[in-house]
Amino acid sequence: MKVIRTISGLRQELNSLKQTRKDGGSVGLVPTMGFLHAGHASLMTRAREMSDTVVLSIFVNPIQFGPGEDYETYPRDEERDLALAERHGIDIVFIPTVQEMYPKQVKTKIVVSELTSLLCGASRPGHFDGVTTVVSKLINIIKPNRAFFGLKDAQQVAVLQQMVTDLNLDVEIIPCPIIREKDGLALSSRNVYLSQEERTQALILSRSLNDVREAMNCGKATTAAEARLMLNEIIHSAPLAVIEYAEVLSFPELSRVEDDTLLVDLQGQVIMALAVKFGKTRLIDNLLFTPKEVLSLV
Repeated sequence: MKVIRTISGLRQELNSLKQTRKDGGSVGLVPTMGFLHAGHASLMTRAREMSDTVVLSIFVNPIQFGPGEDYETYPRDEERDLALAERHGIDIVFIPTVQEMYPKQVKTKIVVSELTSLLCGASRPGHFDGVTTVVSKLINIIKPNRAFFGLKDAQQVAVLQQMVTDLNLDVEIIPCPIIREKDGLALSSRNVYLSQEERTQALILSRSLNDVREAMNCGKATTAAEARLMLNEIIHSAPLAVIEYAEVLSFPELSRVEDDTLLVDLQGQVIMALAVKFGKTRLIDNLLFTPKEVLSLV
C-alpha cells in the first residue's frame, strides 16, 4: 500500500500502474473524510472485489462545511485509518492537504439544482456544492472507472449520480448498503460525539424506520401522510431527539410524495429519510423500499 499526498505524485503512480497492464486495469475510488469505521470498510471491500486498483482518499473537505459546523473538530485518526486501509487491501491512500486540493480561492463549483434544495441541502446551504466540487476534482485527478458511496447519505448518492449523468463523466457511482451496529444504529464518524444517553436514544431512528415499514405491512400506514406522522410520533418519544426532517420522497428523484398519495400506487423506489439532533450531534438515517413489494404483504 502506498500513501501519496500530492496530486502530481498520485497521477504519476496511476500512470505507472496503467503502463504495467496491457488493458490499463480498472480503478475504484473510495472517497472518505477519514476516521474510518466498518461502513467505510464495506466500501473498500466492494471496491476491492470490482477493481484492479483501489484508491482510498482521506480528505476533510472544508468547502462542504457551513459556518458553525464541525470542520475543525471533525474526528481524525490517520494512523488508525491507514491500518484499516491496509487490512482491506487498498493499493493507494491519497491524503492531500487543503493547500494541495485548493491552492487558490475556489471560484468554480459544481452545483446540482433541485435535488439539493431539500433534506440536508435545505438545512446545510452550500453543503452539496462542496461535495460535488470535491468529488468532481477527485474524479478528474484519479479517473476511476467506479466510485463507491454509502447509502446512509442517500441524498448524496442521488446528487452525485445526477452530476455524473449531466456532465457525461466517465465513471459509475456504486451505491453500497448502510452498515449498522448490532443494535441498529447506522455507523457514522460522528457517533463518537454522542454521550451514552444520547447514543441510547439515537436508536429511535432505525426503530422508527422499521416500525413504519412494519405498519405498512399491516395496512396501518398506507399513505405518505400516515407514514410521516408515524415517523414523527415515534421519534418524538425519545426526549432528547430534535427532528430536523422526517420525510417520504421518491428516489432518486427526491420529489416529495403528497400527503394523500397511496404509497402502493407509486412506481419505483421510495425513501423515508431522517435527520435528527441529539445534543449537538446531527445524525441521518433512511430506509429505501419499493412500495408495491412492502404493501403486497398487507
